[in-house]
Amino acid sequence: MSTRRESSENGATRKRLKPEGEEEGKAEADSVRTVQEEEMEANITGSEEMELNISLILEKIENFTQRVSELLESGKTMFKELSNEFEEKLIMIHKEQVEKWQEEIKELRAIDASNEEANAVLHNARYLLQLNQND
Repeated sequence: MSTRRESSENGATRKRLKPEGEEEGKAEADSVRTVQEEEMEANITGSEEMELNISLILEKIENFTQRVSELLESGKTMFKELSNEFEEKLIMIHKEQVEKWQEEIKELRAIDASNEEANAVLHNARYLLQLNQND
């Protein structure tokens, strides 16, 4: 029972001290609020620093993205130019080779025509020789 009595006495004391404690509570609450406000200001300052760091990183990302985009464009342009140059050279090589083969064909036809003429002359000469031998 003594514990109940003490606790009720303490409770009574608390109730009686409440008006005085209220002022202390307000002072403590004000003090806590001030500390919280300072912490929030520190957080805001930290947040501002963080936002600055984040914005710097975002700027780096933007710059890097821009550089990659420019490299891709210049690479595409370079490959397109190289492709066109390669195509032109390959077509030129093909054209030159075909012209060489066509020239060879002309030469072979000229040789064949010459051989046919020579063969005809030789054939006529044999025929004449055979006629002379038979006579």
